[in-house]
Amino acid sequence: MKAHSNLPKSCVSDDFQEAAKSTRCPAKRKSLPPITLRLSEEELAKLNHLSNGMSRSAYIRKALFGKDASPRKVRSRVPVKDQEALAQVLGLLGQTHFANNLNQIAYEANCGSLLMDEETENEIKL
Repeated sequence: MKAHSNLPKSCVSDDFQEAAKSTRCPAKRKSLPPITLRLSEEELAKLNHLSNGMSRSAYIRKALFGKDASPRKVRSRVPVKDQEALAQVLGLLGQTHFANNLNQIAYEANCGSLLMDEETENEIKL
């Protein structure tokens, strides 16, 4: 697919063209491998006692690095008001291809390879 920069400016806004030039294709972030530690039953019991409600991982990080330990992201535990309604909406959305199609359009736009002609622009506006 050719980059949209060859298209007339009437088809693509200047802001979009600038953003497309400066954006690279997203790269998948590789996570670091976990560290395995073997403990005896007594050592594990002591670790659980010392961690006192913290996750073992957080306790070990704090014990090793002290104040320099980097904070970890914590998921919000605030529940959605209506879990059942949310599940139904997500289920219906999953039966369509809207989410996948939108993701493909966003990916192509970020890579700068989204061909933006008048027909595509009109389809997006719908």
